[in-house]
This record gives sequence, structure tokens and C-alpha cells, in this order.
Amino acid sequence: MIALPPIEHIIHEAERALAEDLGSGDITAKLLPAGQSAQAELISRQTAVLSGAAWFNAVFWCLDPKMQLDWQVQDGERVNADQVICRLQGGLRELLTGERTALNLLQTLSGTATRARAYADAVSGLPTRILDTRKTLPGLRLAQKYAVRCGGCHNHRLGLYDAILIKENHILAAGSIANAVAAARDLTPTLGIEIEVETLEELREALAAGVERVLLDNFTVDLLREAVAINQGRARLEASGGMTLDQLRTVAETGVDDISIGDLTKSVAAVDLSLRLVKNTT
Repeated sequence: MIALPPIEHIIHEAERALAEDLGSGDITAKLLPAGQSAQAELISRQTAVLSGAAWFNAVFWCLDPKMQLDWQVQDGERVNADQVICRLQGGLRELLTGERTALNLLQTLSGTATRARAYADAVSGLPTRILDTRKTLPGLRLAQKYAVRCGGCHNHRLGLYDAILIKENHILAAGSIANAVAAARDLTPTLGIEIEVETLEELREALAAGVERVLLDNFTVDLLREAVAINQGRARLEASGGMTLDQLRTVAETGVDDISIGDLTKSVAAVDLSLRLVKNTT
């Protein structure tokens, strides 16, 4: 099982998304008989990796706590075109009111997971990890990072609060790599430190400062190989900057430990899913 964010967080995101759509209420749904129940099927229109069932559930449970959802697949599993992936039974008005919001969340998170799976598959058999970044959709940070894991990739830091990543502007402000690292150790000696470097000379400075991780920013493949040789296992090396799917395996084969890719979460194409009523009962 892939660990979910706290359920309170998921419910909050579902409520916020519903409020954005509902406003003062679903006017069109009021055309339908109150209290009528219905059944619906959630169908995938393409091959994809599923992610976001908990958010989908939360939307409908916010509207109808008795809504029944019977999932045929689990998050992290592949689905095929025209496959029924969930069956729902509950209030007719509630099914139609929640449809768009629930699909928006599920399609976006499944799109993230599907993209992540393509990147994970590209380095299959190699020890290199594919990491996400903070380039997530505003308000969906934890949800997208969960989806990344569903796709077989890994999370970098969650935000600015849970890890230190010293970048170019931090170094310029501090005066040097050594100064920036020293300040970081004084601030929080228990957290690991990662520092971004742009040249092999900066890599040597970072290693001399004893950092645990080094981000190699926009290094060519040849420079990545040199960096691995210089490092000799002293720090965990992360390649980043303009990574594309077709070059990923070549980069991984240089021996870097991690490759971070903003494209995992910022360039997501929503998966094509459809919710269709199949039977109404009174």
C-alpha cells in the first residue's frame, strides 16, 4: 500500500474543490427529483495508472455520506481503455453534482501517476531514483506527491520546511559555499544539507564542506560522469535541469544517485475518465 496523506487533508481538499464549483448551489441538479437514487460507472477511456481514489471518494462522501463506491482497481495499478474502474450507488443529485469535481481530482492525479510511471520505466533495472520537485499545482502538493509515488517515482522535499537545499542565490548571499553550509549547520545541525552546484569546482567545494547531497544543475552527460568520479561515493549526487524522457536512461547510466524532474508534476495531461449513469431506481 502507498501511504496516503492524512485523511483530514484529503477531505479538506475535496471540500475546497467542491466549494469552488458549487458556490450557492447546483441549480441544474434541482431539476431532478430529490431523494432519487442511481447507479453509475467510472470508465477509463485510455491506458493509464490510477491515482486519487481517496479524493474521488471524499468528494462524493461530502455530498452523500451513504454513497457506495466499489473500486475494481487500486491506486498504482494500470487501467486499460474502456475498463470499468469503479461502480457507484447513491443519490442521483449528489452523483451529478460531484461528478466534475471528483473527476477533476482523479484525472489530474492519475495523469501525474501515469507520467511518473513512464519516467520510472525509463530507468528500470538501474539503481537511480527519479525524484519530483516543488513544481506542483498550487494547493495539490501532497496529492501530487502521492501520485508520483503511485507511478513508481520518489519524493524530494515536501516544501521549504523539511529539508535544506542551498541554491545559487543562497550561495551568493552568503558569500561562498563554505559560508552557506556553515550557516546551515548552525541553524539546524540535525537536518541533512543539499547544495546546488554548477561546475566541477563548486562540486569539490561542496564535498570539502561535507554536505550529504549535491544537486548537479544542468551538467552535461560527460560532466556528470566526471562528477561521479570526483565524488567517489562521498555524497549523494542528484542530476537536475531540463531532463527529458528520451535522455533519462543515459543520464542514469552515468552513476548519479537521483534525477529530479519538475516535469513530473508541472506538465501533467489529465487522464481521460468518464462517469456514466447506468440505472436509476426510486
